[in-house]
Amino acid sequence: QVQLVESGGGLVQPGGSLRLSCAASGSILSINAMGWYRQTPGKRRELVAEISSGETNYVDSVKGRFTIARDNAKNTVGLQMNNLKPEDTAVYYCNADIQVRVGLSRPYWGQGTQVTVSS
Repeated sequence: QVQLVESGGGLVQPGGSLRLSCAASGSILSINAMGWYRQTPGKRRELVAEISSGETNYVDSVKGRFTIARDNAKNTVGLQMNNLKPEDTAVYYCNADIQVRVGLSRPYWGQGTQVTVSS
């Protein structure tokens, strides 16, 4: 079985910083793309940032403030979030496209971690 476990959410004031971490474990042959999504009530889950083969991609609203990085040896991905704004408040989900055996890859999701930006 494959599991993604997130940590690092919480409450922070506007302008503050948080770092999210996600670790993948289980029967993993390889991991392709890894990323972070977020969702607020009544809205679709949106891609925040992703990293694959060293290439990164960010939603426009977080460019220059968030940085995604991964450690392939440890099967982890992190999201450093700086200059946080109230509109960043959401549940953040880790996502990874994981190959569990030859010819079989599928996306996996973490359980989600709440990020609240408020004074």
